[in-house]
Amino acid sequence: MFTITEYSVELIKDPFGILAGTRYEFLLDLDVPEDDELHTESGVYLRVVYSVEDNRERIVKYEFLDRQTNQYLDFEMDEEEEKQIEAFCKEHVQEAVR
Repeated sequence: MFTITEYSVELIKDPFGILAGTRYEFLLDLDVPEDDELHTESGVYLRVVYSVEDNRERIVKYEFLDRQTNQYLDFEMDEEEEKQIEAFCKEHVQEAVR
């Protein structure tokens, strides 16, 4: 299980109105234990696209990236991790509109 150490959140602009609802991009710096297969020496961060539409909030997409190279890491979150990230996004999404 990883820990979120820092984060940023921004509104994704949709000037043409193509996307349903409002989308936000979260960048989450992660502290990953050394014995976890996701661990890298240079560090890992998680990019999350989060949607708010008609009082429904959800993760649309996420990807793990190497901190140094920004290279995609082919891993999926387990159910517990996904719930943790979804709760985090729900708690912090309003910071993007301030």
